[in-house]
Amino acid sequence: MSRDGQFQVVKLANGDEVRSNALLLAPGATYRRLGIPNEDTFVGAGVHFCATCDGPFYRDQEVLVVGGGSSAAEGALFLAKFARHVTIAVRGDALSASQLAGSKVLNHAKIDVRMNTVLKEFRGDSRLRGVVLQDVRTGRDEELALAAVFVFVGLEPDTQFVRGVVDLDPSGFMRTSPTLETSQAGVFAAGDARLGSSKQLVSAAGEGATAALMIRQYLQSLKTIAAAVIEQPEVAEPSQAR
Repeated sequence: MSRDGQFQVVKLANGDEVRSNALLLAPGATYRRLGIPNEDTFVGAGVHFCATCDGPFYRDQEVLVVGGGSSAAEGALFLAKFARHVTIAVRGDALSASQLAGSKVLNHAKIDVRMNTVLKEFRGDSRLRGVVLQDVRTGRDEELALAAVFVFVGLEPDTQFVRGVVDLDPSGFMRTSPTLETSQAGVFAAGDARLGSSKQLVSAAGEGATAALMIRQYLQSLKTIAAAVIEQPEVAEPSQAR
C-alpha cells in the first residue's frame, strides 16, 4: 500500500493495482496460539478463543483459561456463570489484569488461579478431553480432565502490509482519530486491527458502517475543495508600464 498524489494505491496479490480517493482498512487480527501438541486438532472442538461466543456450551463442566491479563480474567468471570469450575493457568507469578478484574478472580468461589503454570499438551479423541499442565518452578507435570480450554494470550493484528504507511502502536494496531481516520488522510480503519476496538463481530460491523459515513464526508470535502478551485476567478496580469 502506498500513496500517489491524491490517490491511495493498493497492490493486490496478483500484481494488479487499485487506486482510490479513500480507503477503508479492515484486515482483522489473528488470535495468538500456544504452539503446543494437538492445539490445531481441537480448535473448535474444545479449544476456543472467545468466552462470550462459546462459554455457554460448557454449562456445569470444568474449563481452563490460559492467560493472566484482563481478557483472561474477564473471560474467566464470564465462564464462571456457566461452568462448574474454572481454572486459570498463569505463566508468571502474578496476574497482569486490572486490579478490579484480578481481585474478582482471586476471590471467586468457582475460580482457581494457578500461578507459574503453563499448558504443555492437549489430549483427547474426536474432541478435547483434558490437558497436561506443568509447574514451571518444579517441572512437575499434571494431567487435568476438562471439557474446554479458552486461550487468551493476545491478538496479532494483520497490519504488516501498512507498516510505515499509517501510524501503528507497538503491538501493530492502527491508531485512529474519533472519525476512524488513520494518520494517513483518506485512509480509515475499522474492526479488530484498530487500536481501541472491542474485538467483537457486532462492534466491527458497526465501526465499518461508521467509517463508511466518515468516508462519504471526506469525499464530499474533496469535491468542495475541487469546486472552489475551479470556480476561482482568474486574476488578470497587471499591464506592463509604458
